[in-house]
Amino acid sequence: MEISHTYDHLRYKLKPALQSKQEEFALLGYGQVSEQELWNFLKRKKWRKADENKRISEIVQDILSVKVGEYFNYATVEAFKEADFAFDDEEELRKLLK
Repeated sequence: MEISHTYDHLRYKLKPALQSKQEEFALLGYGQVSEQELWNFLKRKKWRKADENKRISEIVQDILSVKVGEYFNYATVEAFKEADFAFDDEEELRKLLK
């Protein structure tokens, strides 16, 4: 279970900015990004060290400034972390590690 983030209470107010970023990703051909995935990225990467005095306009700017590459680098690393790699064939493992 994930601990609550400093900005979680603002999520409803930030929904239009999150939706705008999702629409931007969709226009660029990356429609599969959910609002929750984007929110998790922001909490874990952009807002790791949350500033309680940060204005909502600055938080919105953080959302709107997310770059596609930045997000997908994060998503790729997370996918590898969550993947269950099981190499039953030692030969396959050796080929992979070459």
